[in-house]
Amino acid sequence: MKCRFHLVPGDDRLEYTGKEGTTYEEALLSLGINPDTVLILHEGRSLPQDACIREDEAVVISTCSRG
Repeated sequence: MKCRFHLVPGDDRLEYTGKEGTTYEEALLSLGINPDTVLILHEGRSLPQDACIREDEAVVISTCSRG
């Protein structure tokens, strides 16, 4: 299963490939992103970090300062 993440702010795009049943939390952690510091959206709808990945793409919006 694959999911492309579009990171906001910025225009970074990351692709995650994993096994069926992987959660957004697990995928983000494997990409070095703390899931507690972001919102995950698909077509404007919020996705819980503990949900299994079912979408091909998601927008990941940072909710805290990285500086």
